[in-house]
Amino acid sequence: MYDVKIYVTYKDSVLDPQGEAVKGAIHRLGFDEIDAVRIGKYFEMKVMKTDQPIKGVIEAICDKLLANVNMETYRYEIQEER
Repeated sequence: MYDVKIYVTYKDSVLDPQGEAVKGAIHRLGFDEIDAVRIGKYFEMKVMKTDQPIKGVIEAICDKLLANVNMETYRYEIQEER
């Protein structure tokens, strides 16, 4: 069994309107030192071992479902349970 953590965020070249809204709210609270905020998605999965390579399985799920690869990028962490 694997524990998998997946982080999906907008590519740097894509405007993040939620991030901009949060940054504006932070500035209104008086925290002017905050220069940028990016909002993303976070997923945790438990994946059973199979004959398929785990990285290929996770990348296929991200490419087909979790991330819009035209606008978003993703990274993941895989931890094998003991």
